Amino acid sequence: MFWSTEEMADEIINLFKPNSSVNLGIGMPTLIAERIPESLNIMIHSENGVLGVSGRPEKDKVSPTLINAGKETIAIKAGSSFFDSSLSFGMIRGGHIDYCVLGGMEVDVSRNLANWMVPGKKVTGMGGAMDLVNGTKKVIIMMNHFAKDGSPKLVNKCSLPLTGCNVVDLVVTELGIFQPINEKFKIIKLANDITIKELKMNMVNFEK
Repeated sequence: MFWSTEEMADEIINLFKPNSSVNLGIGMPTLIAERIPESLNIMIHSENGVLGVSGRPEKDKVSPTLINAGKETIAIKAGSSFFDSSLSFGMIRGGHIDYCVLGGMEVDVSRNLANWMVPGKKVTGMGGAMDLVNGTKKVIIMMNHFAKDGSPKLVNKCSLPLTGCNVVDLVVTELGIFQPINEKFKIIKLANDITIKELKMNMVNFEK
């Protein structure tokens, strides 16, 4: 059985060390903010200038001035701070963010990531992904295992424009957790009832 998006989020949360700083990309990774237990004391960073995001706000507490980098309204926790984008990107580029969790279009066996554009389609902007993959201590990609056309997103070589080279530490999909290493994907954990035989049908080298 494939993991649900919530189960994928929980698997990623289990990878976080207590008292860490985390940046969450737009889309699927934003769910993580709503599921982190308070006991972990995670400080969520957003590149538009917030440290201390705590998920989505209650309806009666929504503020148009409290948003994340994806322009979604957010709630904040006690001890949060606000700053300008230059300081925010200084935190990223200076190596002060422990984890970033980003969506992905393709990840290959050489740890390369493509997640910001498809040639010929509208591009809203690259955001902070290129800074995050190079400045964050650990880069985790949270994405569906297959694209809408059924093609695998874990590949031997990315065909889309790259966000970063040799930057991905772990990939979490609905099929499991994978580490690109030594020109193959090492299986860290598989979702229930998923077998390595099923993974190898993707024409990519997986190993336990």
